[in-house]
Amino acid sequence: MVTYLSASFVRRVPEYGYAVLVAFYTIYLGVSQIVAVRIVRFDLGFYSLFAPAAVFLYPFVAQALDMINEVYGIRRARMAILIAFLTQILLVLFLIITAALPPAPFFLQEEAWQKIFHQGIRITAASWASFLICQNLDAHIFSWLKRRYERKVLLRSVSSDLLNLTVDSFLFVLFAFWGVAPVGPLILGQVISKNVIGLLDTPWFLWYRKMVKPSFHEGRLDEPALK
Repeated sequence: MVTYLSASFVRRVPEYGYAVLVAFYTIYLGVSQIVAVRIVRFDLGFYSLFAPAAVFLYPFVAQALDMINEVYGIRRARMAILIAFLTQILLVLFLIITAALPPAPFFLQEEAWQKIFHQGIRITAASWASFLICQNLDAHIFSWLKRRYERKVLLRSVSSDLLNLTVDSFLFVLFAFWGVAPVGPLILGQVISKNVIGLLDTPWFLWYRKMVKPSFHEGRLDEPALK
């Protein structure tokens, strides 16, 4: 649904297409940070993997950046990264403000909420660092592959996301959970789950590229941004 809506805006109202893509990009990132504090289990039958719940959403963050980069180029992709990062700063500021408010006397979950909140601050800081490093890495790899192998859409999508999601898994877990949880199983769980979801998500990017491609020939999109 998101892929279809994004492609529809890019094709039919290209002046709003970038804003729509950035909105989805930011939403994915914000929700992934909120749910990252929860560790979940993936039971494969013969082996169990453990990873933050955000692994379900973060591959979509990478895909949304690819969607922006594919149509609008690396400069707009960098701008999207900056916009998303600024929104996350606001998110943390709002959390700090609300956490400082005195709880109601009948709110019995205050201790649990504060515990989760303080864990969330460290996780958010870890997410900021890994996000800035890996998203910029993704944008540059995607853009470089597009310039060098313009017709190989699958190559640039899979390669940039694979590197992004793998490096992010190492950095995020080390920054967020070192000394708090066993980082080895978490890194393994993140690398496998993120990349599996990322690969399963790839056909949607290819569909998006196919949907917006007619706009290139109809002159609705700025051709230099596509190279």
